[in-house]
Formats: sequence, structure tokens, C-alpha cells
Amino acid sequence: MRLVTDTGIGNIGRNCRGSTVQHKRKAAVIGLGSMGWGAALSLLKAGFTVRGCDVRSDVLARFAENGGTSCTTPASAAEDADAILVYVVNSRQVEDVLFGQNGALETAQASTVFLLCTTMAPSATTAIAERLEASGMRVVDAPVSGGHVRALSGEITVMASGTPEAFDQASTVLDAISAKVFRLGDRPGPGSQVKMINQLLAGVHIAATAEAMTLAAKAGIDLQTLYDVIRVSAGSSWMFENRGEHIVSGDYTPRSAVNIFVKDLGIVTAEAGKAGAVTPLATAALDLFVEASEAGLGLEDDAAVAKILAAKSGASLPGVGD
Repeated sequence: MRLVTDTGIGNIGRNCRGSTVQHKRKAAVIGLGSMGWGAALSLLKAGFTVRGCDVRSDVLARFAENGGTSCTTPASAAEDADAILVYVVNSRQVEDVLFGQNGALETAQASTVFLLCTTMAPSATTAIAERLEASGMRVVDAPVSGGHVRALSGEITVMASGTPEAFDQASTVLDAISAKVFRLGDRPGPGSQVKMINQLLAGVHIAATAEAMTLAAKAGIDLQTLYDVIRVSAGSSWMFENRGEHIVSGDYTPRSAVNIFVKDLGIVTAEAGKAGAVTPLATAALDLFVEASEAGLGLEDDAAVAKILAAKSGASLPGVGD
């Protein structure tokens, strides 16, 4: 069941393939990465007709196999949808899938609710929301957190802001994809602000996890034993429990990639600079993620920053250099 905390979705469109079953509730998910994929499957489980759009043909084929309708353009996905969820990587991609050629606004009906789930600078979110609203749409600034496992189970956290009318229209979608929704304001923007702070902490915690694991490896401590101890001790964090396991198993299959935190911590430091805030830990973590990306690890799991520290320390990590 979703907990809402107040602090302050026709016809098959062109270029689509897959299920033709009609339901009253119709949603479109643009961007079927780990979080968008989980949201799309959660919506299907909740009885929605779901059109999914992605640039990867293999992902679209798999989505159709799971009962969704696969679309090759945002415009075809958005046609006749009641709600459109955007899960692409950054604000430039959001602008492209919404306002560009074959963008969602070409076919979206007036008063459709858009959920902007991409992590973006608050200023970018506000500007995009204003363009959507000027086109007669409703908007919920709805960045998410919780990881791919919770996304698959419909138990993510949503840091949301938007008008009461937008929230009312998006309520059944939010019920399907989330365990908790924080209503942070009546205009788009505050949701992205809070997500920015979350990403500051997440990025720093991943970097700290990598540093701790690398030091332990260099000191000759068994990493599985260390993981078992720390995860139930005061030094633990959600990121240590999650990413620490990746390092112990030597599994750098990307759930969230290094390049995601290059972007997100870049947002943090840029926005902090504009506000006159000092963020030395975020800056140090960003430098590590940038170094990992430049070393060719950008598409690996974000825990791969441990490889950079291990190489510098002369430490041996599971699955690295085997």
C-alpha cells in the first residue's frame, strides 16, 4: 500500500507493437532502463495498458513479451495515454522525448498528466514543467529512489511536487509504482531539489563504500566477513548494504552506472555553487566518479569506482583482473 505524506491513463499508435488488449487505464513509460522497466511492469501488474518506449530493440522485444506494447517513438507511446512517465537519463533527453521530433507532445491529449521521474537540476525541471503546462498538460515533478529491485516490486519512494489536480490525476499511477510518496509542494521543483540532496548522500555513500572495501582488501581483511559485520553496525548505510555486496561478489553488472553519478553529483556541485553552498564531500566523490568514467568504467555499476581506488592502492578485489 502506498503511503502519501503531505509536507507543505485507445488505440494503438503508429510504430508500436505488442499487446492490443484494451483497458480503461492507459499509461506510457518513456525510457525502459532499470527504474522505468520496473515502473512499466508494476503498471502492467496493476491492470494498466502500458506502452513503453526505448531506443533499444532488445528491450522493446522483451517488453512486448511481458505483455506491454512496445513503441519506437515517444509520440506513438503517448497517443491516447492518460499518464506519461519519463525515465530517461538527463534533462536534454527529457526535452528531446517531449518536445523534439516524434516527441510526446505531438500526440498527447490536453490535460494528460506527465510524471517527470528523471533526476534533473531543479531549474531544468521547472523550465520543462512550465513548457508542458503552457501546452495544456499537467505535471508532477516525481523523481524516484529505491533501486531496481524496489522498482520491480512497485515499492519505490517518490519525491513529488505539483498541483493538487496533477496529483489527483496521477494517483492510480503512483499507487502502482510506489510504496511511499512525499508531497513536497504544489509546484514542480521541490521534488527535484530533495532528490538532488538524496543523490549527494547516495554518491558520497557509494564512494565511501568503495574506499572502505578497498582499504579492507589492502589490509587483508576478508571482504565477506567485513560486509557481514559492517552491515549490522553503525557504519552501515543502504548504499553500503547494496553496493558493498556488488564489490564482495565482483559483480559490476550495471544497475545504476558510474555515469549516472557523474551527472547527478555534477548537478549537486553546480547547484551548490549557484547557491553559495560548500560541498567538499560531494566534490571529492564526483572527482572519483569522473576518474572512473574517464578510465572506461562509465557504463559499469557505480560500485566500480572501487576499481580505481584498488588500482591506486595495489589492492586485489574479487572479480577484478581475473
